[in-house]
Order: sequence, then C-alpha cells, then structure tokens
Amino acid sequence: MTAVLARRKTAVVVLALVGAALALLVLRLGPSPSPANAASHREAPLIANDPPADITDFYMFRSTQPGQADKVDLIMDVIPFEEPSGGPNYYNFDPSVAYRFQVDNDKDGKADDVSFEFRFTTEIRGAVNSLGLPLSYVGGVPPATGAVIPPITSLDSPGLGLRQHYSLTMIKHGHRTVLSPMTDKIAVPSNVGPRTMPSYDALAAQGMYDLGGGVRVFAGQRDDPFFIDLGAAFDTLNLRSPATDMLSGFNVNTIALELPASLLTRDHKNPAQTNHPWLGAYASTSRPRVTVLGGHGHEHWDRHHSRRFVQVQRLANPLVNELIIGTKDKDRWNTLDPDQESRFLDYYENPRLALALSLVFGAPVPATPRHDLENALLKYGPSDPGYSELLRLNVSSAPGASWPNGRRPADDVTDTAIQVVGGPAFAGAGDGVNVNDRVLPNVFPFLASPWDGRNRVHANP
Repeated sequence: MTAVLARRKTAVVVLALVGAALALLVLRLGPSPSPANAASHREAPLIANDPPADITDFYMFRSTQPGQADKVDLIMDVIPFEEPSGGPNYYNFDPSVAYRFQVDNDKDGKADDVSFEFRFTTEIRGAVNSLGLPLSYVGGVPPATGAVIPPITSLDSPGLGLRQHYSLTMIKHGHRTVLSPMTDKIAVPSNVGPRTMPSYDALAAQGMYDLGGGVRVFAGQRDDPFFIDLGAAFDTLNLRSPATDMLSGFNVNTIALELPASLLTRDHKNPAQTNHPWLGAYASTSRPRVTVLGGHGHEHWDRHHSRRFVQVQRLANPLVNELIIGTKDKDRWNTLDPDQESRFLDYYENPRLALALSLVFGAPVPATPRHDLENALLKYGPSDPGYSELLRLNVSSAPGASWPNGRRPADDVTDTAIQVVGGPAFAGAGDGVNVNDRVLPNVFPFLASPWDGRNRVHANP
C-alpha cells in the first residue's frame, strides 16, 4: 500500500491516502468499534519488488490451543496478495532468502539472544520431471498411454512436481544447533484445486511436524487474514457502507514455529520469573551479500558467516513502517536492527498520521512530543534508557493477551492503532470490514486453510 503513496507527487493526496490506510476506515466514531486486522503488505518501495522476502505479518503469543499454554508461537507470513489461481508455478519460499525469528530475552533491546533460521531448497521431481510436464502440480489424470497420475494426497505424491524442503536452525549464544535438517521437512504446496489436491486440509496436516521436546513447525500456504476495502480507501477516501473486503480470496505463505517458553526465556526453569518474564522479538528476511570483484564480474558470498547476509526487511509491531516511518526512510529502516530506532524518533514523537487524520477529518492533533508512542512501541518500560522497535510479550500473562502484549492473528490492531495514534477524538473508531474471509482456527498453526486456485472468490464474505 505504501508503494502507492511513494508514487504520489501531491502532498494533499499523500496526506489523504495515509489517513485512509490506517483509518481504513469507515470512521465511525461510536460506542461499538468493529473488529479489524492489519498487515504490512508492500509497505516500502524496495520490498514491494521482492515478494518472497516481503513479510506481511508477524505474530508472537502464548498458545491459546487447549493444553498448550506453556508454549509460545512465532508466525511470519510472506508474499502478499497471492492470487490462488496464479499457476503454473504458484508461490514458493525463496532458497536464497534466510527467514528468521530473532528474540531478546534480557531486555537490552538487542534481539540477539535466541534466533531461529529457516532455509529452503527446491526440487523438480516425480511425474512432472520424468514426463517433462509444463505444470508444477498434476493430479487426477485418467489412464492415458498406460500412465496414471493420481491426485496429490501426500507430500510424496508423484504429481507434486515442484517440492520444497527446509531446515530449521537455532542460534543461541552464538552457537548454531540444527533442530531439523534439510532432508525430511517439506513445505506444504499452494492449494491448486480439487482435482489435483482433493483433500487439501489432510495434505496440509502432513506438513505440521512435531520435532519433539514440545516443538512444532509448519511451512506452507495459508489464507491471508488481512482485510480492508482497498479500492474505496485509495479512491480519495470514497468510503462506503457496507464496505467490501477486497483482499478476500488471497493467500500468503506462512512459517509457524511453536516451542516451550523455556527455550526462549533467560530463566529456563521458570519462564514466568518476575525478573525476566519479557520477550522482545521481530521477524526478518535477509539476502546474500554479493561482492563483485574488480573487472572480472565474479560474484561470491562474504567468507565470514555473520556478514554473508544483508537484512532486507524486518517486522515487529504491525503498521510501523507502513504508517509511521516516512517514505524516504522506509527502505533504510528495513535494513537496520530494531535497537537503532533512535534514528527515527521524530516519526514517533511527531506522528504524521495524526496530522493526516486531522487534515482529512478535522480532528484535533494530540500534543507532541508523543512519548506515549515511544513507551508503547520502543520500550519495555518508561525507564528504559534506549529505544528498540520490538514486539514484546510478557510470558507470565495469561494466554489470550492482545497487542501490544504480543500479537495474535485475531487481534484488532488497526482499531487499537488508530485510537492510540489519533488520540481521544478517535475513541471508538472502527473499520467497515468486520470479518476475515475465513474463520481463524484456535489450533496450530492458527491460520485458516488457503483458497484453492479453481474456486477462489474475491468478494465480501
């Protein structure tokens, strides 16, 4: 969405559209705010051109699944606006991208205490390879010339022609531990359609792996939980009631990791200990750092592992880069670590969104500097000496706590953000799009099954 803003030349239009993006808003200032979600789709100019590395959402929360309250779930979604019918290749994780969850457990604002890195490989296999077929996924083919290609009901089915494996590595105190090697974990493919994949939910269940020790992992396609009337918002706030969810029927690729809180916290025996119950975390994507040697055109990765990759996007709290950071700084913001957020303090202390809301809707601007935003988004507590933009979770709080104490997929973050940034004049503000296109489940991996390519629907549910 912000990529659209970056292309606008007129300041008045910029302000109007920025106001639209958060207020999204059939802004109804009333006693009954309606639920909404938010995301970070295409929020910076460079990442808008790199979908496999574009993180749309990041979640961290104590599991709300019955019997799993001692677990913490970390989820990142990537590849915004996946059109379900987008064959023949559909959507895959990028083998050149390092997908990471990075955690701070000592409250110093540096998310370098525990990290989890996912890497992917891609193979062309099965009937698609042996027959030279032009489709990545083939199934339900009747007998022809003595050959049959059955529906894809297993991650080993011969019709699953493009298949991705992935590894999971934990980095703790500088030591790398492979929790799952590249050989046996398979990413769940895109949902092509009922002839090719007649029991997609059963197929996806095969991609939910128990690694032992209370650790579960999933990688594959899910329904995009973000919903908004995009067309009305960007038609110069030409809002309507009822609103239309223009992201209905789109999917994302999801990486979900569930693990005992004790693997994340500083105090492993008692994660809820008073002194260290807090976690701060963010999701990131990084690409190889390439060096071109003078005159010869050869390329290589830096030999030092810590310098092999350069971060291309980060996401902790929702909406920060999208609606707080100015367009001219969005790309630089994505490459920096969260503990360098002091470089961007002016955006928090004098939020342009609040000004935009005032200009568009005639509401008063809250007094500045906005230390309340700094405390909510950049600190564990007001007395913290530094600033770090992390999603924070108190693991001693009960499951079901909502953003900014962690974030669950169902959290109403847009309403929360508009009410906080906009100030008292926007108390009770809500979004006219009231429901996601699919119900969010209360079991791992907590996101709904994706729309299939043949029967996808882009309509208000």
